Amino acid sequence: MPGKILPTFTQADIESHNTAKSCYVTLGSKVYDVTSFIDDHPGGGDLILEYAGHDVTEIMRDVVSHEHTEAAYEILEEYHIGFIASEPASKSTANGEAKETAAKDDSSAPSRPVYASTGMSREEDLSVETDPVADYRAHKFLDLSKPLFPQIWYGGFSKEFYLQQVHRPRHYKGGESAPLFGNFLEPLSKTAWYVVPIIWLPLVAYGTAIASSGFTNPLEPAAYWIFGLCIWTLVEYGLHRFLFHVDKYLPDNRVGITLHFLLHGIHHYLPMDKYRLVMPPALFLILATPFYKLAHTVFFYNWYAAVMVYCGGIFGYVCYDMTHYFLHHRNLPFYYKQLKKYHLQHHFADFDNGFGVTSRFWDRVFGTELQTPPPKDVKVQ
Repeated sequence: MPGKILPTFTQADIESHNTAKSCYVTLGSKVYDVTSFIDDHPGGGDLILEYAGHDVTEIMRDVVSHEHTEAAYEILEEYHIGFIASEPASKSTANGEAKETAAKDDSSAPSRPVYASTGMSREEDLSVETDPVADYRAHKFLDLSKPLFPQIWYGGFSKEFYLQQVHRPRHYKGGESAPLFGNFLEPLSKTAWYVVPIIWLPLVAYGTAIASSGFTNPLEPAAYWIFGLCIWTLVEYGLHRFLFHVDKYLPDNRVGITLHFLLHGIHHYLPMDKYRLVMPPALFLILATPFYKLAHTVFFYNWYAAVMVYCGGIFGYVCYDMTHYFLHHRNLPFYYKQLKKYHLQHHFADFDNGFGVTSRFWDRVFGTELQTPPPKDVKVQ
């Protein structure tokens, strides 16, 4: 299976991206799109723009100006988008040697390590912009320039083909969202990360305050609340593994495939879509209602205990959704960097394991901890 390759850019291409709206720099043979980093650069955006479209190797090593640390190079790698194209062959080479090369056995073709299930080799591949036209021509799955829902519903895809394609991540242009419905329902399919704490944290605080009034010992409601928080971590794991990734038991029909896509498939298909990383309030309300009834069934003897456990669980959900968003879209402290690496491996390397998002604890308990195998060398055609 052919591997997904980072694109190449000519020197003219790179030099044309020399403004605050589109800023490329190079470091050796690598090309970086640092547009979104301009405002965050500690030395000021003007310094980056001074080298827009040019190589930054010397300035980053310049002791007088500011010799950059290893951390700076690690940050730069997050913006890696491709490589500088090699110089074009001469006419004589193109007319003569090129023909001879084409006639050679393709065993001499370059190879690149990729994971066969996703066509990717590292987390940076998740952010490489997908060419919608070329991708649709190659895979005949979904056209990212058109609403996705009707394409899934009327596409007539087999379960096998759908699962193969939906777990091969794409990245929509400019960090925007691909159209899902293409009509008045479109806004309902998008949720900014801050909507989650704005809606649910006040309700958690209110419910916690009401439930606390039913106890005389302050340690008792705290224990119920913390118990609910701990229960959430198991619910998080269970939902991710047995609902969102019910791939093997997915009905082989358009209803099952469409529901899978809307619930979680779209996230694996477009994992860097920042408006589809947290759960829309309406969907969460549907999923959370049975757990409210379950809490009152289990703690039937104490209404206040049931509410306290439920509030602790909802707070856990808020933490989960915030963590999920930041793992995809923010630079994080050391512990969360390790968690980010773990979660993104779930996307680009092994989606059949690594179901914990806020913690890998339950993955260890149930034997689904992600142990990333080395990628295989795949010939690039």
